Amino acid sequence: MMIDNLQEFTEGLPPLLQWLGVMAAAAIPFVESYFGAVIGVLAGLNPVVAIIAAVVGNVISMVLVVLSADRLRARRGVTPVEQLSPRKQRLRRMLDRFGVPGVSLLGQTVLPSQITSGALVAFGASTRGVIGWQVVSIILWGVAFGTLAVLGVDLVQNS
Repeated sequence: MMIDNLQEFTEGLPPLLQWLGVMAAAAIPFVESYFGAVIGVLAGLNPVVAIIAAVVGNVISMVLVVLSADRLRARRGVTPVEQLSPRKQRLRRMLDRFGVPGVSLLGQTVLPSQITSGALVAFGASTRGVIGWQVVSIILWGVAFGTLAVLGVDLVQNS
């Protein structure tokens, strides 16, 4: 079975390479902590290690984007809403309606955390607040999908 082959291959790699692979995958927008955790679990890593590696990779890339957006905002100022694309206008309306916590927790259903967090900072949201809430969101999504992956692998292996 494919899962068994992937797990056997992964088990043959040094643990550090296993973790770094999951971290690198989770740093990619649209893969994030949720699919990174699934990749790690399917690859045969201990689920706790897979989730932590995915969260760390996603958080590192998100923080880099937030800090870059903060520097750009400091140089350019906040962009008026009228000059935003329709997608960014929608995100701005979500920020006005739900605040940083709501957009951080729900935004990953629409856009990757890197894009969402960068836009929030560009809109004038607190850099520290965006990072804090995005970390909470990344952890929650990673744990949820990692847990679902464990349950799915157990179900497949016990069938």
